[in-house]
Amino acid sequence: MIIHVVRPGESIYTISRQYGVPASKIIADNELRFPNRLVVGQTLVILEGERRHTVAPGQSLYTIARLYGTSVNALLAANPGITDPASISVGQVIIIPPRTINFGNIEVNGYAFPNINMDVLRRTLPYLTYLSIFSYEVNADGSLRTIDDDALIQAAYAANVAPMMVITNIEEGGGFSSDIAHSILTNNEAQDALINNVTRILGEKDYYGLAIDFEYIYPYDRESYNNFLRRITSALRPLGYVIATALAPKIAATQQGILYEAHDYPVHGALVNHVIIMTYEWGYTYSPPMAVAPINEIRRVLNYAVTAIPRNKIFMGIPNYGYNWTLPFTPGTAARTISNTGAVDLAANVGAVIQYDTISQAPFFNYYDENGRRHEVWFEDARSILAKLTLANEFRVGGISYWTIGSFFPQNWLVLSSVYNIVKLF
Repeated sequence: MIIHVVRPGESIYTISRQYGVPASKIIADNELRFPNRLVVGQTLVILEGERRHTVAPGQSLYTIARLYGTSVNALLAANPGITDPASISVGQVIIIPPRTINFGNIEVNGYAFPNINMDVLRRTLPYLTYLSIFSYEVNADGSLRTIDDDALIQAAYAANVAPMMVITNIEEGGGFSSDIAHSILTNNEAQDALINNVTRILGEKDYYGLAIDFEYIYPYDRESYNNFLRRITSALRPLGYVIATALAPKIAATQQGILYEAHDYPVHGALVNHVIIMTYEWGYTYSPPMAVAPINEIRRVLNYAVTAIPRNKIFMGIPNYGYNWTLPFTPGTAARTISNTGAVDLAANVGAVIQYDTISQAPFFNYYDENGRRHEVWFEDARSILAKLTLANEFRVGGISYWTIGSFFPQNWLVLSSVYNIVKLF
C-alpha cells in the first residue's frame, strides 16, 4: 500500500504510470466519483498487488530495487528462481513485491444508528469485529426506549460481526442527561429494572454483548457509577455476554470537568472486556476550527490510559467525519458536519488546495463561499487514518472504534485492511 498525495499537474493517468497500477484500479479502489478532477493535496491509496518488471539493458537487481523503492532481499524473496543475483538477463521478468506494513491483529468496533443505509452497512461489515447499534435510551425508572434494530443484528451475524446493544443516558429528544444518570445510579430499584430490561433484550434480540455509554455524569456520582458497573457486570458476565463502556478522553486521573470526573479508568479497566475511549471532538460543532482528533492529543490520552487500563482492553476512538467552520469564528456559532469524501468533493468544487497539518496529522483547507465568507474545513484522509492506526500499534491497544460508520469512507477501509488483520470472533 502506498499513500500518494496529488501534486499540481498530476492526473490519474500520470499517477497510474508512476506506480505501474492501472488507472481503473486506482479509481475503483478509492471510489473516485470525479477521477478527472483531482484536488491538489488529495490522497489516493495505491494498492500495488503483484507487479512484473522486464529487465532492460544495464539494469541490476540493485537498480531495479531502487526503482521500485524496495530491497534486493525483498526481490530475491519474491523471485526464488533467481539463484545468482549477479546474473539476471535482459528480457527476464522479475516479480516486484508490494510495499506492505502489517501491524498484526486488531478488533474493530463501529457505531451505527438504526437508520443507517443498509448498503453502506453491508459494505462496512467485512471490516468490523463488533457493530454497536446506537442506542437504547434509559429512562429514570430503568425502562428503555426501544429501537428498530432487527435488520442490523441480522446483517451483522450474516457478516460474522458481533452485534452490541448500546444503552445511553440520552434524554428523549435531547442530549446526555446528568439527571437521568443520577436517578439510575442512586436508586437500586431503578437499577434492578434496568438490569432486568437489558438482560431480557439481550436474550430476545440475540445480542452478543452490551456497550454502556453514560456521559456527563455528575462528579459526585462517580462511586455510584462504579458500583452500578459492578452490579451489571456481575449479572451479565455469568450469562456469557461481552461488556464494554465508553469513556471520555482523559489525560490524568484528576482531570476536572463533568465530562471526565465520573469516568474512573482503573475501575472500568478492571470490570469490563473493552473500554472505548472517545478520542475525538477536540474540534467540534461549537469549537474554533481545528482537527477533530489531533494525533498529539490522542497520544496524551493514551499515555495516561495505558497506566490505568490493560492495553488489550483499550479501543481507541477514530472519527469518520469532519467539520466546516465559517470564519471569523464567533463563540456559540455552529460548524457543519461533513463527510470525509464530501470534504474532498467540496474542495474540488471550490478550487481549494488541501493542506496537511503535521502536528495534528490532519488535512484541512480554506475557501470563500458565494457570499464572500471564508470557511475552514478539517477532516480525515488516508494519511491521518494511517497516523492513527500507527499510534494504535505503538501503544499496542486491543482495538479501535469508529464513530460512526454512517458514511462510507473507502480510503479508511483500504488503509485499515492493508496494515491490520481484522479479528472475527466467529
